[in-house]
Amino acid sequence: MTIAQALAAALALGIDRLDAQLLLLHAIGRPLHDRAWLRAHDTDEFSKSRWPAFARQLDRRATGEPLAYLVGEKEFHGLTLKIDARVLVPRPDTETLVDWALERLDALASPTVLDLGTGSGAIALALVHARPDALVRAIDASADALAVAAANATRLRLAVQFTQADWLDGAAVSYDVIVSNPPYIAADDRHLAALRHEPITALAAGADGLDDLRRIVRDAPPHLSEGGWLLLEHGHDQADAVRALLAERGFAEVQSRNDLAGIARCSGGIWRTVK
Repeated sequence: MTIAQALAAALALGIDRLDAQLLLLHAIGRPLHDRAWLRAHDTDEFSKSRWPAFARQLDRRATGEPLAYLVGEKEFHGLTLKIDARVLVPRPDTETLVDWALERLDALASPTVLDLGTGSGAIALALVHARPDALVRAIDASADALAVAAANATRLRLAVQFTQADWLDGAAVSYDVIVSNPPYIAADDRHLAALRHEPITALAAGADGLDDLRRIVRDAPPHLSEGGWLLLEHGHDQADAVRALLAERGFAEVQSRNDLAGIARCSGGIWRTVK
């Protein structure tokens, strides 16, 4: 079997071409960015000994298991993160949240940032990578998630302080920015079935998907500095509800930011004790 024939076999199983190429590169030990190599070496032999493992990966992808779990990594905001089933796969939409946080930090020297529900560490690590002078702390209730995040920080040589806690329980005060991509899918949402391979605790949040967002908005102010920002990712249809929560709690300059698809994906506001 040649490289081209192995790829054709993957496509015949209904695997997306890009996914098939990445799984094939992973199977032969090539870097995932090296898709051009496949074209240049399509007549090279694909060892029979590699086929069983490759076939198992194809079967798993066909059942909906995320590609990141199969290849063990995911690109996020210029970083290559190691990913497995202990954490949610970072989405490109979340880069909108990172970019907004960096804007809020732009004029500050040595800012302080808290990332709630860090998962793989994607947001916290992207922030400290862009702002090495920032003091970034990250919280998650899951010890498994924190193990993944800490391993990513060590491998990338990025300094983030990780803590296991239930949202803001025991958190410090006077953060310039608190940022979070919490669970925000309704518990009975039909889309959860397609996400069954990922940890449900990182996805669902009560009957309307707003349980964790409500709690964060309620509890965040004592942990923010004067003029600090709370920035939250949420569902594609939750911007109005989240802005209302922020305004009711007393946040000012409440606003939303669109993702690359033009969908209001993040909302936030500034906390001022002097109104």
